[in-house]
Formats: sequence, structure tokens, C-alpha cells
Amino acid sequence: MTDAYETEEVLSQYLDFHFGPDEPFGVPNYPAACARLCLEAMADDDQRRRALDLGCAVGRTGMELANAFDAVDALDTSQAFIDAACSLRDQGTLDYSIVDEGDIRSARRADLGGLGLAEAARRVTFAVGDASRLAVPDDPYDLVFAGNLIDRLAKPADFLERLPQQLRPGGWLVLASPYTLRREYTAQEQWIGGYRSADGEPITVRQGLHEWLEPAFEMARDPVDQAFVIRETRRKFQHTIAEVTFWRRSASAMS
Repeated sequence: MTDAYETEEVLSQYLDFHFGPDEPFGVPNYPAACARLCLEAMADDDQRRRALDLGCAVGRTGMELANAFDAVDALDTSQAFIDAACSLRDQGTLDYSIVDEGDIRSARRADLGGLGLAEAARRVTFAVGDASRLAVPDDPYDLVFAGNLIDRLAKPADFLERLPQQLRPGGWLVLASPYTLRREYTAQEQWIGGYRSADGEPITVRQGLHEWLEPAFEMARDPVDQAFVIRETRRKFQHTIAEVTFWRRSASAMS
């Protein structure tokens, strides 16, 4: 799994996905939009000390969250992604190039100052880590965000079972995923949805989330769709729609 995200090509795509100047086809920047949705959900919650960004890639969502939190921890399995995020945080800019066609590339620069993120980025701690093997924090988080992660885990149910230990009672869990179930990441027997029951009824991933998260979590607001576009070349783009679900840690179901 990790090797797919270690190539220079994919790194450049994700740097542009997070920090590029364009909004292809009018679709807003996805990492920034996810942070905004988290903060909108927490509008009436004044406890914003610590947040955890899982599957952080090259870091934009964690940096955006740090505008509202005292500290953000951000984890990804890709060393290349984490190295790029750290370099950008520490230097404020990072040069990269994107493919136009074939061997023709265009130079671009990620600039935190221009995005209003230079100060906030210094409150983000980036690290290589496996979301399926999270240690129990001494100080639970107020928010856990997992973006496009659960359909890239070998055992998503194990991940979901460990989440209650990460959050304070009343803390927020926000999950974003297009539910693109692929067997090279998750063996079919480990899927939490996307299949039919023995009676032939369709079981969706959202239904699986309810099964594995309740009663430790309660769905706190209606899910929303959030589109995103990843540029591969000047003429080829991935257009995907993620579902974002919002959960609150139940005070009555402590693990």
C-alpha cells in the first residue's frame, strides 16, 4: 500500500491537490474544504486544544485545522508525503512540477504565506504512522479527522474499534471517504460494507460505520457530499465525490 504513495509522480499530484493554485472545474480545494466542514460541525464546541489528522498526505487539512486548534498531530504512512509536509512547514515554500503531457512539465510552488497558513503550520506535528495501530493518547483529542482513509486500510473495523480511545467525551470524529473499495488495499472479507447480506440486502459502508462506531459514537449531523479533483495531466483529471460523516464521542459509552 505505502509504495504507491512514495513515487515522485504521486507526490507532485498530491502537492498540487493540496496547495495548487487551481480549482479544476470549479471544485473547491478538498483538503481545505474538509477542514472547514470539521470546524463548522464544531461551531458550538469551544474545546479546540488538540486535533488529529489521519491520512494527512502532504498536510493541508492539518494546517487549516491549526488555524483553530492549539496543536495538531498529523499522520500518514507515506514517508515521502511526511517529508514534503515537514519541508513545507519549516521553509514556508516548496517547489514541485506537474505533468502537462509526456515529459513536458510545468513548475509550481506551494506557498504557505500566500494561503495564510505559515503561522498555523508551525503548530502541526507531522509523523509517519499507521492509523490502524494508534497508541492511546495521554491527553485525548477534541477532533479526529480521517480523510479518504478507511477504504485504504487492511482492516478498517480494527481502526474504527480503536477510535473511542482517541477522543474525549463529546469530542468529534469526522470521516471522509468515497468508499472506493479495492481488494489490493482491503481484502473483501474485511470490508465493512459494499456487499450484500446473506438475504441479498445491500450493506453500505455507511451502515458499516454505524455498526462499528455505535454506541461509542453518535452521528451528530447529516452526512454531506464533498467533491474533489486530482490532476494527472493537463487533460486528465480524477473527479470523485466523498461522503463526509460527523460523529460525537458518547459520554456514556467510555471504553
